[in-house]
Amino acid sequence: MIKDEVAKALKVVQEGGIILYPTDTIWGIGCDATNTEAIQKIYRLKQRDEAKSMIILLDTENKLESYISEVNPLAFELIEYAENPLTLVMPGAKNISPALIATDGSVGIRVVKDTPFCQQLIQRLRKPLVSTSANISGKPSPQYFSQIDQEIIDGVDYVVDLEQHSKEIKTPSTIMKLAPDGRFEFLRR
Repeated sequence: MIKDEVAKALKVVQEGGIILYPTDTIWGIGCDATNTEAIQKIYRLKQRDEAKSMIILLDTENKLESYISEVNPLAFELIEYAENPLTLVMPGAKNISPALIATDGSVGIRVVKDTPFCQQLIQRLRKPLVSTSANISGKPSPQYFSQIDQEIIDGVDYVVDLEQHSKEIKTPSTIMKLAPDGRFEFLRR
């Protein structure tokens, strides 16, 4: 089942489409993080200001250095020991669409753990996957699939057929800004 969904989602993402999919936190809207046109589709669907950046997902922390110029070694420890999903906002973003890079040159990155669908999709895509909550900007983030607005469901190119009936309450990730010198601050706990 997961294998089939990964294959279908991969085809859509590789062709520049956007998907609605279950992540290690809440349901997300995603696309290839190097495809500016696909990223702009997400901004339009969410009616979101492009100055508000979206995060990217990686399948392993070993790929951090492919997308961040100077990764503080603390990042690897934080990811390894985090008990809950953790998004790290780090400066020096590279090798992704400029549409994802904040004005200060940073990008938020989360390494997905214990989420076979996301891990397999990212591995097969061989690129990071954009992830943003499956809601219209300004509205509450849906905790599970049945709370997602029909406008979002209709606006994506593919809805992943996994976990749609789950009522497990999932919450957004903790967001921490990490500077190259090791200073950090929590943006969302």
